[in-house]
Amino acid sequence: MFDLRLFAEVTITLVVIMDPPGTVPVFLSLVGRRPKAARTRAARQAVLVSLSVISLFAIGGEVILSYLHIGIPALQGAGGLLLLLIALDLLTGRGTTEPQVVDDVNVALVPLGTPLLAGPGAIAATIVFVRQAEGSFGSYLALASAIVAVHLVLWLCLRYSGAVIRVIKDSGITLLAKIAGLLLAAIAVQLIADSVRGFIAG
Repeated sequence: MFDLRLFAEVTITLVVIMDPPGTVPVFLSLVGRRPKAARTRAARQAVLVSLSVISLFAIGGEVILSYLHIGIPALQGAGGLLLLLIALDLLTGRGTTEPQVVDDVNVALVPLGTPLLAGPGAIAATIVFVRQAEGSFGSYLALASAIVAVHLVLWLCLRYSGAVIRVIKDSGITLLAKIAGLLLAAIAVQLIADSVRGFIAG
């Protein structure tokens, strides 16, 4: 039987962690100056990458981490360092001034698809919820439905972010890039701090 409680719990948790509206400024700062078709493609690719990563860890996350001897703190540290590099590029203006076609795929994969959307927090939460499912088909169905629903919300936010561009124009995108860079840097530092605490506690 479909577990409605688990569906609601997973959906709310992943929406809070992945923060669909909060990804819009970062998305626009990276691809806002590119043609509409390129933005649409980047949005689709980023969400598909995130969905693939989250699904992979939902199916075999514990096995993968155990086999590679990787803990959640290590994932947090790696994600934090990667986001910090992207944040520095946004703050210094690099990475937003060369709108080359080849960059569309790179931006969709990193940092949008992962670690911004499918980050350590979302991966860890997914693994915990898989443990809670306890082998029930209804629970697994609810978990899968919640993951798909959250990514649908993510896609809608990124897909229709073009409406924001018409309002803020190029100068607004430049400002968003600086703000997004600062926020990403803060998120990165927090991830690294959580990683250090996790290593000490472990």
